[in-house]
Amino acid sequence: MTTWTRTELAGIGEAEELEIASVGEDGALSDWRTIWVVRDGDDVYVRSVYGPGSRWYRGTRARHQGRIRAGGVEKDVTVVDADPRLNDRVDAAYYAKYEAYPASLETILTEPARSTTMRLDPRE
Repeated sequence: MTTWTRTELAGIGEAEELEIASVGEDGALSDWRTIWVVRDGDDVYVRSVYGPGSRWYRGTRARHQGRIRAGGVEKDVTVVDADPRLNDRVDAAYYAKYEAYPASLETILTEPARSTTMRLDPRE
């Protein structure tokens, strides 16, 4: 399995936002969507603030592939459903990073948003 480099983790972790595009059936990328991103150790997580109905979320879930760019990093990723037991840790990471945005933070900590927690793994 490919892992993030320290430089990539630092860039993504320090980025205020991440852009993600899902891979379509024809291999083409969708439009870029701007979302929040957090790190937990050597892992990178994202959520859909609007829950499972969000278009970008459905697109990445359909093929479990996408492309991201954040903090000077642009990379193809595999999108993996996160273990729900990690949600409290991911919540803490969101709170620590985005506490200056209480209204949006409250939304990303809801159960519908938590149900969309995904880990992004780099692909070669």
